[in-house]
Amino acid sequence: MSRIAIIGAGAWGTGLAVVAGRKGIHEVRLWAREKEVCESITARRTNELFLPGQPIPGPVRATNSLEQALEGAAIVVSVMPSDHCRDLFRRMRPGLCPDMLFVSATKGLEEGSLLRMTEVIRQTLSADGGFAPRVGALSGPSFAKEVARGDPTAITIASEDTHLARTIQDAFGDPRFRLYTSEDVIGVELGGSLKNVVAIAAGVCTGLNLGHNSVAALITRGLAEMTRLVVACGGQRVTMAGLAGLGDLVLTCTGGLSRNRSVGEKLGQGRRLADIIAGMHGMVAEGVHTTNAALGLARAHGVEMPITEQMHAILHQDKSPRDAIQELMTRSAKSEVGL
Repeated sequence: MSRIAIIGAGAWGTGLAVVAGRKGIHEVRLWAREKEVCESITARRTNELFLPGQPIPGPVRATNSLEQALEGAAIVVSVMPSDHCRDLFRRMRPGLCPDMLFVSATKGLEEGSLLRMTEVIRQTLSADGGFAPRVGALSGPSFAKEVARGDPTAITIASEDTHLARTIQDAFGDPRFRLYTSEDVIGVELGGSLKNVVAIAAGVCTGLNLGHNSVAALITRGLAEMTRLVVACGGQRVTMAGLAGLGDLVLTCTGGLSRNRSVGEKLGQGRRLADIIAGMHGMVAEGVHTTNAALGLARAHGVEMPITEQMHAILHQDKSPRDAIQELMTRSAKSEVGL
């Protein structure tokens, strides 16, 4: 049996552990920061804190020790919040080696540096005479609860290393969880990150009691500005028409399990961001942080992203959601093609 280390036992990390564990050919070590998560999985075979009600297969073992999680691992999947990625890889570095395959399943960007997670991993592990890691990115339309219960799901594994992509495809793929390969790491990572910003905007529309017309327009124009930034950063336009672009965007903007959409809905209802975050009980809505980084990237590349700008104003400048939507609708008239 090969060993897979999954670093981060939130809902998505746990969902991926369920997928890998149910194949019965992998020994899965799931690292959790919270002691109660390990106790719950060990004693009751479920993550009652982040993914309640979903049974966790026997091959999955939870641990609070990074050393134990990484020991003997052939594949390391990182599923921590984006703002913890650099620190955790620094802590893990003594237990990591060039033979390992690294996969980022975090859908976010690092604030300040504006780096994608694979870039953070490469930078951290190659620093001070380290090694150049073999890295891929996993993204696509995938609510953890639905993945864990076995609903048919399709996502993308992106890497410039073809062997890595195919290895992850084989390691996690089964009749209920289908993986497609891609070489466009930039597009897949940015698509998975930027869609969270648009999802907050979709939630704002719902909170303001706007109808399907508004959300459909928002998704379409959101995809347009996502695509502009992806291409400016070196990604491929076609990726945004696939699972990691349009697929994930539609899911996150319309699905009731979307944390980012939920944050936007509460903002549209007039609640304060600090109160919304406090009520999430440890759950993370990556779009809140990604909005800053996305706007920074857009400005660095001279890309116009009006939806992102308005979400930033709502989240961080106390702008009225209704005023933000009004400004989006009263911008100067433009051609749809190429803008």
